[in-house]
Amino acid sequence: MTHPESLASQIHSEIQALTTPNTPHIRGVRRAWSRQLRDAPGEIVLEVARRLHQVHGLGWVGFELIRYHPNALSLITAVECEAFGHGMDSWGAVDAFGGLLAGPAWMRGQNRDDDVHRWAHSDDRWWRRAALVCTVVFNTPSHGGHGDAPRTLAVCRLLVDDHDDMVVKGLSWALRKLVAHDPEAVRGFLAEYDAVLAARVKREVNNKLATGLKNPRVNR
Repeated sequence: MTHPESLASQIHSEIQALTTPNTPHIRGVRRAWSRQLRDAPGEIVLEVARRLHQVHGLGWVGFELIRYHPNALSLITAVECEAFGHGMDSWGAVDAFGGLLAGPAWMRGQNRDDDVHRWAHSDDRWWRRAALVCTVVFNTPSHGGHGDAPRTLAVCRLLVDDHDDMVVKGLSWALRKLVAHDPEAVRGFLAEYDAVLAARVKREVNNKLATGLKNPRVNR
């Protein structure tokens, strides 16, 4: 097996060579490498992902390699998650981290509730958003989620009066994803915290409850 540094460099070179380096085409490269690395030890895949993240600025590609490898995800711990999440500074980076790595690891019991709650108490807006994004996995069937109102709402309560725009949007998303599984729990949450919730959250989540859409007029 080639050294992880070399593998990461090859993946980066293939992406750089794309005529149209958009998400679908980059994902095509990732899928091809997932096939090549299918029988590689999980530790190798983790190291390739670290190189992609730290050296080549392709964190989400590395997260997908881990997420879709037969056993690499099983090696992820809270310490690993925090290392991969270090330096998050954008909406896209946080959502890839939470949706592909930290959320799935939490659902598998490799992160603890306390770890995610600690992120929700962070001074860093991106870690607070990440805590909310992690709950989305529990409520998304394509990620293996079957609904988890207690865990979702526990994180939402920690951030209910946080009016940072990125956190507000994350809170709305977390609650809207829960609607499909437990609309009554979401209605109860909105009623309990009506006085402190941001207007965006109340509007979007109520729209979802009433119409199934976040912004029905925009969608029409």
